[in-house]
Amino acid sequence: MVLDTLANSHKYQGIHPLFEKAFAYIKGQDLKALEDGKYEIDGDRAVAAVFTKPAKTAEESNDKFECHDRHIDIQVLISGEESIGWKPRASCRHQKGDYNAEKDVSFYADAPEMYFGMQPGQFVILFPEDVHSPMIGKGEIKKMVVKVKV
Repeated sequence: MVLDTLANSHKYQGIHPLFEKAFAYIKGQDLKALEDGKYEIDGDRAVAAVFTKPAKTAEESNDKFECHDRHIDIQVLISGEESIGWKPRASCRHQKGDYNAEKDVSFYADAPEMYFGMQPGQFVILFPEDVHSPMIGKGEIKKMVVKVKV
């Protein structure tokens, strides 16, 4: 997991071949004016989703404590205040159901090991080994999630 501000995104471009393109796309948008929807960055290899939704309680979000096998998430907070629960996948012991290949998601009944807050202009990179429960907060949260194929 990586947590930082968009101003420092250049430091992480070498982690994955598509990160430079993904961060250029993110930084090239007027994020506050961007409408909810899906946006293609590089075919199906890098796709952004923008959404505005009510925040969840920690309990609601932890009910869908999730991770992905085939994608890395770059989650950018646009507005609101958000906390995200996190735990390394290697420490999770209680998978809920089977891996959903169509949606590229596994859920766990484990509790997060820690929570971290995000402010607008910050991003988190969540790798397949990062189990996470996003959207915890109050009020409305607007964010962009870029799915980058591993």
